[in-house]
Amino acid sequence: MRDKTQPNSAAPGDRLVRAGALVFFLGAVATLVTVAPLFLGTTPFPPYMFGLSMLMAVGFVIAAAGVLRSVAAGRRQAREGR
Repeated sequence: MRDKTQPNSAAPGDRLVRAGALVFFLGAVATLVTVAPLFLGTTPFPPYMFGLSMLMAVGFVIAAAGVLRSVAAGRRQAREGR
């Protein structure tokens, strides 16, 4: 019997993981841009740039929520399959 899952179907937490990865990488770029003047000896960026660096943590939390949602859906599906 064939598996009921389509190869191109998205699991419940996939979009959250993708969005979290995008936000994380935006935060990583903001961190690099914020830290670069410290190494180059130029004037530092304004304080709000340091706040943009926190996007790394926000992206990590979003991606973790997607993973947890995917795990919960898998456990629910396994429970129903018995």
